Amino acid sequence: MKKNPIYAVVDIETTGTDPQVDRIIQFGCALIENGEIVTRFSTDVNPGRSISPQIQHLTGITNKQVNKAPYFEDIALTIHHLLAETIFVAHNIYFDYSFLNKELQRCGAPELKIPGIDTVELSQIFFPTEKSFRLGDLSESFGLIHDNPHQADSDAQVTAEVFLMLEQKIRRLPLLTLKMILSLSDQLGMETGAYINRIYEEMKEHPDSLKDGLQVIDGLVLRKKDLAYFESAVYETEKYPLSKKQKERVFSKQLTYRKEQSRMMNDVYKHFTDGEEKNLFIEAATGIGKTFGYLFPISYFAQPEKPVIVSTVSIMLQNQLFDKDIPFTNRFAERKLQATVLKSHRHYLDLQRFRETLKNPLKQKQYALYQMRVLVWLLETETGDLDELQLINFNHIFWRDTAHRGTDLLKKDDPLYKEDFVRFLYKKAEQSNLLIVNHAFLMQESFRKQPLLPKQASLIIDEAHHLPDVVKRTALQTIPIYGFQKRVTQAREEGQLFDQAIELLEKLPEEKRYVELYSRTLLDIVEDLKDFAYELEQLLNVNRRDQLQESVIEKLQFDQLSLEGEKLIRKIEMYLNDLEEVQRKVRLEIERQLESFSVSERMKLTELFQLFSEVTHLAECFDIFVNQWDAHWVKEYRTDKKGLTVLAVNDLSAGIIKKASWYPDYEHILYTGGTLVFGKNRDYLPNKLGIDDFSVKVLSDPYDYEQSARLYIPKLPIDIHEVSDAEFAEYISKTVQEAARQEDRPILVLFTSHEVLRKTYAHLHQPMMNEGREVLAQGISGTREKLLKRFYHSKNSILLGADSFWEGVDLPGDSLQLLIVTRLPFENPNRPLVKAEYAYLEAQGINSFTGEALPKASMRLRQALGRLIRSENDHGVLLVLDRRLVRTKYGKRMLRALPKKLPVEDLTLEDTMASIHEFFKEKG
Repeated sequence: MKKNPIYAVVDIETTGTDPQVDRIIQFGCALIENGEIVTRFSTDVNPGRSISPQIQHLTGITNKQVNKAPYFEDIALTIHHLLAETIFVAHNIYFDYSFLNKELQRCGAPELKIPGIDTVELSQIFFPTEKSFRLGDLSESFGLIHDNPHQADSDAQVTAEVFLMLEQKIRRLPLLTLKMILSLSDQLGMETGAYINRIYEEMKEHPDSLKDGLQVIDGLVLRKKDLAYFESAVYETEKYPLSKKQKERVFSKQLTYRKEQSRMMNDVYKHFTDGEEKNLFIEAATGIGKTFGYLFPISYFAQPEKPVIVSTVSIMLQNQLFDKDIPFTNRFAERKLQATVLKSHRHYLDLQRFRETLKNPLKQKQYALYQMRVLVWLLETETGDLDELQLINFNHIFWRDTAHRGTDLLKKDDPLYKEDFVRFLYKKAEQSNLLIVNHAFLMQESFRKQPLLPKQASLIIDEAHHLPDVVKRTALQTIPIYGFQKRVTQAREEGQLFDQAIELLEKLPEEKRYVELYSRTLLDIVEDLKDFAYELEQLLNVNRRDQLQESVIEKLQFDQLSLEGEKLIRKIEMYLNDLEEVQRKVRLEIERQLESFSVSERMKLTELFQLFSEVTHLAECFDIFVNQWDAHWVKEYRTDKKGLTVLAVNDLSAGIIKKASWYPDYEHILYTGGTLVFGKNRDYLPNKLGIDDFSVKVLSDPYDYEQSARLYIPKLPIDIHEVSDAEFAEYISKTVQEAARQEDRPILVLFTSHEVLRKTYAHLHQPMMNEGREVLAQGISGTREKLLKRFYHSKNSILLGADSFWEGVDLPGDSLQLLIVTRLPFENPNRPLVKAEYAYLEAQGINSFTGEALPKASMRLRQALGRLIRSENDHGVLLVLDRRLVRTKYGKRMLRALPKKLPVEDLTLEDTMASIHEFFKEKG
């Protein structure tokens, strides 16, 4: 590269993505020299064809706008001359560079042969904790002005600004880190690596000393960790403020006193300091300030020796507690809450394992991108928590190689041992008076050999209504037969796990022989499991051509298994017993000799131990599947989307948390959430959790639903329970289109069936897109997080969701005002597992409909309403297309479970639409 190169930051807009048939409609370029944007050039381009409504909606570029613009043939040479002798820069260069070249060639202009740099790859490396690397998301995150996204001049300008920020960030890096990134950069596209090299060579001429807060350990530059020791006053100065006057003095006019929140605070404080009952349930609607309602009182008694544990439903809510709610509470608490978020070790980077990947890097682009990204992240993170990297999943082989496997397998004499993130986490936890976990982590405590939570603690379970479902998921055990076969086949391939382990165990000849035997026996088990699955198929009359099958196997049915099936059971059990004995001996000897193995050798042994754990799990699950027939065990034969067999074991009694090993450890437990009771029935959730020592308190809802909300149940021209899925989807789409054409605002449509959702999307997508309305659909348009983000930032998108979209969706203010519920959220009673669960309840003398199905559906409907009204300033409409809500006795019970003053309108569809319009008109 030249000493002072000129960078041409380019963006093009096109009629589509295929350069054979599509054409450029806009070209934008910003030239950068010596770290400044020196000139800009942009032009519309006449594509010589019509621009589709979708592209017009996306870009804002109309047919009328481009009709008088020059054709690309007229400006091809101008663009070629403009870019000559520059370095081409683009956000996703592979599209812009190749499409532009195809157009230049088509018009007879010379092909571009200039070097190119991709700002997407650079952003992924040097901005490691960004949620998204789309240009619009980066510009929003960095506070850049981006008035016209998807228009070439605006996109080129913003890309140029991002590029300049990238260069500034790179030049601030330690030289050692940049050198390591450079050693991996041959995997980057085009001349992106050469660009990093040029900066490195320039920085090498004037090296800076290492910045404060950084340190070099065994060749890695790391951020120094600051362990905050817990401090408490020697003398107690303030007692908990019970009265309104005392609280107002503490809040000091910075916080409005709320009667119901104060009541919650007092209840929480009394429960944990002198409560007689073990379990207290508090239902507190959104808007009361529930989280502050329990954090403030616990600050008066939480100590590291007796911490408070808060369990919530998701990692996202864990982070919200830590980043937002605790700092807010500490503004008012005299005794500060010092919190640590506890996650299982697999959420953290293992520094020793990461360093080994750098010694022998895998020549694969995504692997190298992750390595470079982590090298930058290590300068910024104190925790090593992989969730900081904002990735959707960690399925890539890189994370398998570098995710933490627990402190037992760390090499103690390694320089990085003292810097280990999980060890630091445990040290922080010891200095904390508040530990934050999620429900899944809490439930896993029963299965850990070494407990991670302290026994002398108080426990708060927030979002407690999720607990039964989390317990159910945690307790589910599966044998993915073909997935296990694939795992074993890969492990036995030449040069893979078993070859590596056998080579490592040369110095342990007896263990080496055991592993060779283990490998052969696994192959026998795989074949026998496949044969066993075939015998089950014969027993259940499974049609292999039907995908996504679910069959529950009952004892009487299983007793009819063929003689061959019985023989296979005994054979598989014998093999599994043998394998478990081999595992025990091999693991014992390896652990005894562990210090003699290097970190890279331990990485391979960890993979072997992981396989051992999978076999142990398989043995436990298989034993339950064929031998345990107590009423609470439900066995399933399933096929997945690919038609592959999975055997599953469900424990219907798992929700009885009194059986959990951690339950006796806590003297007092608080359960709180927005929907814990069903109408006058306050015992639903405690009964479901198997708790008999409890009290329930319900705090008054703070919202004026009479003014802020409406519930409409329109009279329909069809009976939705008499029509096919296709007819129902068509009707829903017509209703949504009518609402969308009338109300120019975001609409959330909730489904109970993914099939109906997909069919509705097929009807809605094109006509709404033609009218400039984006339709987003779960399972079609991206991940849940991406859908919610796009919906939140849109002015009038339509979002179709099921399952998780009924709750836990925070869309405040104007981002959601119209919610359509297509069908009451009952579980499908014909699903084999649901049917088995209902049968289990009936056998216990519990009416499955009134005791389970109805409360669960009612609480879900309340949660849906909670998506609309989340603050005193919110207003919104809930439109329910299921007439059972007004036609049936149980529907009326569901209505009574909703807020008392919520106006309910039972009108024709035409009058409903008119009334909705009038309501929104009144609200401005």
